[in-house]
Amino acid sequence: MFMGEFQHNIDNKGRVIIPAKFREELGNTFVITRGLDQSLFVYPQSEWKQVEQKLKSLPFTKADARKFTRFFFSGAIECELDKQGRVMIPANLREYAELEKECVFIGVSNRVEIWSKKLWDSYYEESEESFNEIAEKIVDFDL
Repeated sequence: MFMGEFQHNIDNKGRVIIPAKFREELGNTFVITRGLDQSLFVYPQSEWKQVEQKLKSLPFTKADARKFTRFFFSGAIECELDKQGRVMIPANLREYAELEKECVFIGVSNRVEIWSKKLWDSYYEESEESFNEIAEKIVDFDL
């Protein structure tokens, strides 16, 4: 399970160090794709296969299902860590997520998300203000 928040810098070639806490569970080869809220989603191969199966089961006759799967799969790329624990994030994904220099990795259960620091700080601040309200609107988890 992925959890935690880590900040790293992207170099001029688009490479970034994957946090050590995430490397073992991600494995040497994993998938990065466009995520929601202008973030990138990172999945270990085993989890990616499950996501792929779920998306394959969506009815292709529904326009929203076609749009979402096109968006999600067209941005997906299989990546490998280099010897320094870095990954090269393709330019199209960096552009989508507005990744420039500073980025934030967050663990979200079955995936890792990569955010630009600027977008994450803004999202976090907005969400923090309504955290209790959001919690009340979703299922009572009795945490």
